[in-house]
Amino acid sequence: MAKQNEIKPRYVKGQKVIIKPVSEKGATRREGNVNEYAGQVGEISNFYYISPRTGQIFFIYNVRVGRERKEVVVYEDELEPCLS
Repeated sequence: MAKQNEIKPRYVKGQKVIIKPVSEKGATRREGNVNEYAGQVGEISNFYYISPRTGQIFFIYNVRVGRERKEVVVYEDELEPCLS
């Protein structure tokens, strides 16, 4: 298992990101909520990780999007960096 100081998220607080659409069949309610914001630029407000199995680490991000600055929970592979 990775040590705490070896764990590095792909994105950091304050970073601008674009939410990618989730294209899985039989989408869950969460995935439907994520798709609602697909293509929008948001800002990372917080992140954390889970480790369901030994040696596996998954980062999960809170992203603020839209004029209301709604927070959406997004998995790391559902994001891409906003370069502009």
